[in-house]
Amino acid sequence: MLKTILFGGSAVDAVAANAGMALLRIFAGIGLAFGHGIGKMPPSDGFIEGVSKLGFPAPGLFAWAAGLSEFAGGICLALGLFTRVSSFFVFCTMFVAAFVNHINDGFSGQEKALLYLFIALFFAIAGSGNWGIDAFVRERSATDQ
Repeated sequence: MLKTILFGGSAVDAVAANAGMALLRIFAGIGLAFGHGIGKMPPSDGFIEGVSKLGFPAPGLFAWAAGLSEFAGGICLALGLFTRVSSFFVFCTMFVAAFVNHINDGFSGQEKALLYLFIALFFAIAGSGNWGIDAFVRERSATDQ
């Protein structure tokens, strides 16, 4: 069960579908990690203060969680490693960004967070596809049994 959660995913047979999934996964993961997450690692006092203003009870902890979700989660997404788990954390972080932090900014202020949210939701459901580290682990564990 744990192996399915960590490395599971849907098998995709078409080369074009695998290429599309891999390109989306890699671009979104790198964009999230290096466009948004790296600046939050380690969380600055200003970022922790911003998280505190959102009403989180342990702002230091939640600032670390958000920064790690964006940076490490983005890298894992790009690599196709622990795709479902990392996508879940990215989804949660982007949900907070879109519907708590940017709730009064209108769609133009929420658009990036919503885009990452739905990309993360897709990969949380589908897994990495056949061209990620998860697929390699899945195939290898299937041959070991």
